[in-house]
This record gives sequence, structure tokens and C-alpha cells, in this order.
Amino acid sequence: MSWNSSHFRPSAQLFEKNGVMEEQKAPRFRKRETEVYVGNLPLDISEEEIRCLLKDFNPLHVHKIQNGCKCFAFVDLGSMQKVALAIQELNGRLFHKRKLYVNSNRRSPKKSPDVAEQPQELPVLEKASGQGFARTTACAQFTPKASGDACVPEKPRTSVFAVPMEMRGSFLVLLLRECFRDLGWLATIHGIGGEVGLLVTSIVPQTPFFWAMHVTETLHQNMQALFGALAEAEEQQPYLHDLAVRRGTRCLAEYHLGEYGRAWNRCWVLDRVDSWAVVMFIDFGRSATIPVQSLRSLDSDNFWTIPPLTQPFMLEKGVLSSYQVIHHILKGKITGALNLESHILKFEEFK
Repeated sequence: MSWNSSHFRPSAQLFEKNGVMEEQKAPRFRKRETEVYVGNLPLDISEEEIRCLLKDFNPLHVHKIQNGCKCFAFVDLGSMQKVALAIQELNGRLFHKRKLYVNSNRRSPKKSPDVAEQPQELPVLEKASGQGFARTTACAQFTPKASGDACVPEKPRTSVFAVPMEMRGSFLVLLLRECFRDLGWLATIHGIGGEVGLLVTSIVPQTPFFWAMHVTETLHQNMQALFGALAEAEEQQPYLHDLAVRRGTRCLAEYHLGEYGRAWNRCWVLDRVDSWAVVMFIDFGRSATIPVQSLRSLDSDNFWTIPPLTQPFMLEKGVLSSYQVIHHILKGKITGALNLESHILKFEEFK
């Protein structure tokens, strides 16, 4: 069977029928809760270019700040829902060869004159390599600079990467037990080998880790069966009661498929903060922050008989830096598995 990216295009009946849900803000919400922080911007960028960068979210006001070699902006998007969507879509994306840092402006970080304005990454504790993971000490990506060294480029460092928490075996075992009541999916991963086609569903920017669907006839059949069942059940599934949304809840939520639109898909609640739920889309390997009132019930085991469509991989060489690979097929071969996280397969792409 010949595969290409068009096979991933979901049926039109999966798309939202009533338009995008708009958040109704209570009067007590402060304006800064509708603002988003955009960091690591080019020094010569204009406010109009920043507005264009966030055009999909209809920015109301842009406030650019430049401090020495640092440039960032606070952008008012008008609603907390748009803030969450902007973070989901733009955080980590490359813009003018710079990795954007997009965060909520709900808490103003403490600033130090000598520390870079961008949020610092956590120290990496495990090193990914073909020999497994070796314990190592690593500096955060952004290191405080002495005042006399302003604008001096840092020396290149050896790349060190931590396995993302949502890819670790301890997390996946918990997810599989609570969602599918079955751990058999982990055992089937080791049967994949040789030359493969991988349909990328999510990446961890600037790292070798990504989620992808192993393109086979079985995958095609599972996609048709699952998406067909969800499309039929979409309008029949009631919205969850507020008290029912908590960690571990199996539910149905809209997933953004880029140029393909939006579709209702299976997800699992990771956490909840006030009126927002952090969910993991099981079949795409991606988390998102979604309004609690937009989640539908999906607790029947009938919807959870098909195992996750996607699984974690790691590039043998290089990193993934562009979101453009999402929803496209990478061709290459499986070269093995990580020693301490053996469910993560190593993949070498054909050039």
C-alpha cells in the first residue's frame, strides 16, 4: 500500500460544527491574565511583526521591551483561552532562527539584572545516547553573564538531552493502566524493526525526541475505526460536570490538526488548575491546556479497546527543530532501543 501525508487527513465529519468556543471572562479577571509573554525575540523586530506572529489569535495590544541584548514582548490576546492556545502553538517554535519562549503572564517572574529575561530550562539529569542514559551534570541553557561580557556568544556545548517525562516508562504504565486497563501495547513496540515510515504527530523542539505513528495497514484500519466511532459519538457524549474533571479522567476534547482543522479525540486529564485542564491526547503524544467546560465524557471502555495510535521515538542523529515535520512521514530504519527506556525506539532517517 502506498502511503503519504494525505492518509492522515481526518474525515470532514470530525471537524467542529459550531465554531470555536469563545471564553466568557468574568469581570474579576485582571487584564494581565489575557496577556502572553513572548521571549527571545530578534532585537530588530517591530511591534507590527510581533502582531503578525500572533495574527491567528487576534492580538489587541503589543508592548515590546528591549533591554540590552534581550528583546521580549507582552501581548494582550483578549482571553485566557487564546493565551493557552498561543502557548500550545508557539512555545518552542523557531522564529528568525531563534527558539521562542511563550508563557502565560499570570505571574511576573522575579528578575535579576544579570540573568537573561527568557525563562531558564531545568538542569538536564540524564544523557541520551546509544549506550543508554548516563547520569551527568549539565548547565541550564541560559547562563548568567557578567556585565562586562554582554552580547558575547557562548561557546558551543555538547548536546545533552533528558527523556521527556511523558515518554518515560513510569508515566506510560500509569496512563495505560488507567485508560486502557492493559499494558500489552508496550510489549508490541519491540516488534518494530527494519525500514519504516513514521507519521510524526508531535515533537519536543530542539531535542531528538518525537511521537509518531508507525505506518502500516493495521494503523490505517485502527485510525478508520477509531475516528469513525468518535465522529458518531461526538454529539451524543455529554459535557463533563465540573466536579468530574480531575486527574485520571478519560474524556473527549478537540485537537488542533493544523491546516486540517480540528477533530474530537481521546484524552486523559493530567492535572487541573481552576477552570483549566491539562490533558494528554493519547493518539498524538501531545499535551494541551483546555477549558474544563469544553471536555466531553468518554469513559466507556468501548472507546478504549484500540491501543494508542502513536508511540515515542528518538532520532539516532540530530534533533528536530521545525514543527513543519508534524503530519508528515519520515522514512528510515529502526536501529535499536534505549537501554533504560526500552519502549523508546531509535530511528535513523534516510537522507
